Amino acid sequence: MIWQVPRIWEGGDVWIIGGGPSVPKQFDIPDKVIQSVIRGTSPSVYSPYMSSIHDKHTIGINVAYLLGDWIDFVFFGDSGFLLKHQHALANFQGLKISCHPKADSLSWVKFVARDKSHAQGISSNPMRVSWNGNSGAAAISIAVHTGAKRVILLGFDMKVNEEDNQHWHDIYQRGTTMDQKRRRKMPFHRHLRGFPQIARDAKQMGVEILNASPDSAIECFQKVTVKELL
Repeated sequence: MIWQVPRIWEGGDVWIIGGGPSVPKQFDIPDKVIQSVIRGTSPSVYSPYMSSIHDKHTIGINVAYLLGDWIDFVFFGDSGFLLKHQHALANFQGLKISCHPKADSLSWVKFVARDKSHAQGISSNPMRVSWNGNSGAAAISIAVHTGAKRVILLGFDMKVNEEDNQHWHDIYQRGTTMDQKRRRKMPFHRHLRGFPQIARDAKQMGVEILNASPDSAIECFQKVTVKELL
């Protein structure tokens, strides 16, 4: 059954935590801690360093739910992620929200359909999301549906960093190295396509979007640092 997103954060801020490698750097997390997560330690070790946003409204994209029980929602749109994390997701205390059709049959997941009539941008239908080709961009629709007036994008780098890391963890590619073949398969060019329309829709809706990923490839929103915001 399709879920209607409630306007529970009317007029507030919503932080969306993506997977970009800039996340731990924004919270001055020591490199030895970052490397421990890359090697296999649970991302929850980042949590104490991120205490400044524990009281914020948060939507964690994919494995961001592993940061801690202070994540309010976990949102995912990929079936591969669901298959790998199904047991742990079921035990996650926050809301589990997905736009992937396979999630519609799971009683513990709040299912919101993809808005086929508005595939890029921000859906105006509280029972739909504009997919935009990736979960992070789709979650912006969820944030707006909750009534948010300001959406803060964290970890929306849309590129690898200087160490060739694609994420702030290595859960998806553990044990592999970044070769030229894998680099050519990076999906960032597809992921970036929806953001210009997202920016246009946000302006029409009176929603401010800030990009707290200072070196992000997304150029549609004002870039800020977490320190500037807090």
